[in-house]
Amino acid sequence: MKRLLFVVLGLASHAGFLAIGFILGIYFLPIMMARPSPDTATLQALSAEAIYTAEIIEDLRGNDFFHRGSGTISLTPTQIVHEGEIAPGPDYVVYLVPQFVEHEDEFLPLKGASEFIGRVDAFDGFAIDIPDGVNIDAYTTALVWCETFDEFILAAQYR
Repeated sequence: MKRLLFVVLGLASHAGFLAIGFILGIYFLPIMMARPSPDTATLQALSAEAIYTAEIIEDLRGNDFFHRGSGTISLTPTQIVHEGEIAPGPDYVVYLVPQFVEHEDEFLPLKGASEFIGRVDAFDGFAIDIPDGVNIDAYTTALVWCETFDEFILAAQYR
């Protein structure tokens, strides 16, 4: 009986450490694989050409410690520029959304009407090219979204 208890406790502890390692891997792998962010001067020079600039609204309903961002989002005729910070995570992308949203339950119904812009590969500011043919005036909000887990990260209403 003691041997069985020892085996069960051993398996449970190994499974627990395996789960913790997996979760930590999901969190830290994007940080280790992230490209360096453009320097502040480059981001400021790109934002100087902005048609629209918006502050990222913090403490929205969809934000928590792991899903948040700060700073500004600027839209130029050719790029979306973020100056600030984003909590690191996997598979972040930028969408333009037709109306302001602050949680994944508000974005998911609008995802089909939203425009995919590109992948976020840095967490301390980024510049992403806007695909040809995208009319930024047809949307009101830039949104960073985690595709893997369908999680809201941040939103900035520019119109």
